[in-house]
Amino acid sequence: MQRLYFLIPDKETTTDIVNELNMMGLAKDNLHVMGKDWIPLEKEGVPIATLVQTSDVVNASKRGAIVGAVLGLVLGLIAHYVLIDTNIVWMAIGVAIFGALFGVWASTMVGVSVRDIKVSKYDKAIKRGAMLLIIDVPDERENDFKAVIKRHHPEVVIEKVSSQERKQHVGEGH
Repeated sequence: MQRLYFLIPDKETTTDIVNELNMMGLAKDNLHVMGKDWIPLEKEGVPIATLVQTSDVVNASKRGAIVGAVLGLVLGLIAHYVLIDTNIVWMAIGVAIFGALFGVWASTMVGVSVRDIKVSKYDKAIKRGAMLLIIDVPDERENDFKAVIKRHHPEVVIEKVSSQERKQHVGEGH
């Protein structure tokens, strides 16, 4: 799947594009819009972007789980050697699980407040009234979707998450 970002100048064009994408077979679950005045779009059935699409919450929770589990494992091993009468396997596993859960919780709290870098790039345009449409499309159909939108709406700016950004978890939103 590729994540594409469409910066659209107004709500009417956004509605038109969403309808075109739906007619091309893109499910509503793969469409997410955000903007200053999104309530009329939501009433028309356009899915609104959530924190999952607009923040770093999912990637942060993954990183937190990994870091928490590793630190928990290390602390579990240390606790075993300090508390000599403990079972090393259960101590290490138990504290690693606790560390992973705590890491997910803590990093999710931070991730919610960190804006996705691709989304934050468009903040000024969104404040001026533009709409940002985020879509997830199958790799093999990416060019089809881009071509149709460009043909019907040349004023729309289209970007995607590059492979370099994907490696750095930049602009993924989830």
